[in-house]
Amino acid sequence: MGMPSKENRLARETSPYLRQHAHNPVDWYPWGEEALARAKHENRPLLLSVGYSACHWCHVMAHESFEDVEIAKLMNAHFVNVKVDREERPDLDQLYQGVVQLMGRGGGWPLTVFLTPALEPFYGGTYFPPTDRHGLPAFPKLLATLAEAFRTRPEEVAAQAQQFTTGLRHLSTWGLKASPQELTKEDVRTAGLEQARELDEEYGGFGMAPKFPSPMNLALLLRAFRRGGGPELRDGALFTLERMARGGIYDQLGGGFHRYSVDRLWRVPHFEKMLYDNAQLLHLYAEAELLDSRPLWRTVAEGTVGWLEREMTAPSGAFYATQDADSEGEEGRFFTFTLEELRKLLGQPLADLAALHFGCTLDGNFEHGRNVLQVQVPAAELAELRGEPLLDIERQLAEARERLFLAREGRVRPGRDDKVLAGWNGLMVRGLASAARAFDRKDWAELAARAASAVLQTHWREGHLLRLAGHSTHQGFLEDSGDLAAGLVALAQATLDAAWLLPARAIADAAVEAFWDEGQEAYTSAQKGTADLLVPTYALHDNAFPSGASTLTEAQVGLAALTGEAEPLHQALRYLRRMRQAMVENPFGYGHLWLAADAALDGAAEVMLVGTKEEVELLRRAVDRTWAPTVALSQVEPGRVPPVLSKVAEGKKQLDAKPTAYLCRNFSCAPPLGDAEALVKALCALG
Repeated sequence: MGMPSKENRLARETSPYLRQHAHNPVDWYPWGEEALARAKHENRPLLLSVGYSACHWCHVMAHESFEDVEIAKLMNAHFVNVKVDREERPDLDQLYQGVVQLMGRGGGWPLTVFLTPALEPFYGGTYFPPTDRHGLPAFPKLLATLAEAFRTRPEEVAAQAQQFTTGLRHLSTWGLKASPQELTKEDVRTAGLEQARELDEEYGGFGMAPKFPSPMNLALLLRAFRRGGGPELRDGALFTLERMARGGIYDQLGGGFHRYSVDRLWRVPHFEKMLYDNAQLLHLYAEAELLDSRPLWRTVAEGTVGWLEREMTAPSGAFYATQDADSEGEEGRFFTFTLEELRKLLGQPLADLAALHFGCTLDGNFEHGRNVLQVQVPAAELAELRGEPLLDIERQLAEARERLFLAREGRVRPGRDDKVLAGWNGLMVRGLASAARAFDRKDWAELAARAASAVLQTHWREGHLLRLAGHSTHQGFLEDSGDLAAGLVALAQATLDAAWLLPARAIADAAVEAFWDEGQEAYTSAQKGTADLLVPTYALHDNAFPSGASTLTEAQVGLAALTGEAEPLHQALRYLRRMRQAMVENPFGYGHLWLAADAALDGAAEVMLVGTKEEVELLRRAVDRTWAPTVALSQVEPGRVPPVLSKVAEGKKQLDAKPTAYLCRNFSCAPPLGDAEALVKALCALG
């Protein structure tokens, strides 16, 4: 076979990740009929490579192997080479990650899987180096060995492929064998206590290194605390949030969180920033503000939203997907500083103060003597050490941050993946809506509303949700429907605009139609009958972001509370009963579904405020400043009830012509309240 032209097929793709490989000497195909047909016609195995544009190790393997002419010759001679953006096809990624799991490895990206022409896997892994290294086989040696096995030992390859396929079928339905069982409030507490055993008491978070933020599981700790699990659960979650906020995993200059920490201390991150991580963490810091108000929580929220507005917002108002870890060919180059750079930019004595505050040394805490900025010595400690007023120290540090940030802005920026994914936008709408309420930032609710409007306009088409705007071949996945519906339900509460419930209900209903498998009583992650999947994939476990089934269930509970319609709650409870045993056996795998379950167990609770928005403002602020995570919020004006709220608003009137609140559970309401203090007391009694 000859080498491909200077520009391969991926140059015609819209995915930034695929286009990153458009000039490889590899004869790449995008996943699709052309590649699959060629594999069948020539009886040639497929080499499936899955990654995403912000993935550091994907870049490493691309530079080492896919840009190497000799390695490309091996790939082109023996395989049909297929590139997949996992953000475009999460179902394919979910399916074939199972190969690596079945091999007893952890999975991750880049994902490298070898398939028969029938799409059955016979070998897999993640990153492979160009030479034998770190216990991994050299990629050229692996290519030659697998090509030879496929050619000369087809029976062995077929047997191996059959074993993997059987294993994938088993994995895809793991947790769906048990009989339905009723969930209880005690289950929530027990799940949180089970997770708490894995807390790192010294540095926060779960386990050792590498350490991920795990916002869903931290949120479950708080719910378990609410159900009587003990203050150590709350304290463990808040301690983790504090350590992350002061660590290098949080961008101390530009705001927003990096993907994860490579060490136990939250000091050195993998530098990519993902929309879905920041969406979930924004929501979690909003909850922390309601539990224990601190200036640090507001600083983190404002920094995260600042990064979102500055770097991740499209002209339409929708949000981009990811920001890369690498710039100028180096990971973290944009984000890190040498001590000499610090001194040159700040001069002394400001550089000395900043170096002490941010933990910068001559040797650095990262590669090539560079420093990841972290809050090593907080401002209050610096003031005490130096015997200076705290306000003076804070003023100097603010000046240092501003000057370092402006200097950093002049550097070559990391790449950005400008895909607008429906689901990830839904998660950020949810995060912004919650933060807008907790921090009293109506402008953040407006930011969320603008994004929601943009996504609905471009992605919601005649009852079908697209994952990517303008790409009819990229039909939405369950996570898109669940995340967006949950975001719209949260937005309706932050804005007290019931109009957002109409598309939320339509999207949730369409999702049940498209993804609910009646036989399994569970949701598929891709639409039923997706032709190019070897095995149906079910949306069960959370990964770095919530499973679509969990966010859809959350949205259904919220819709039931806000509209008074029983069917969404019935569907949510049906799924929760189905999953109860799996949730109890593996609390870490179902963190977000536990949150939805907690809300369902409170009977789809809701506060309805009766009066004009101006009249109910004090009551609204009382609700928004109270940590009542299972309670939905709506408002109606007497004589002007939106049709979507007509059922739940029936019979609700003002007391003595004054603003009034109704707290309802299980579609039944307690006596009305006109006093904010009494309302807060009633909300706090729910747990």
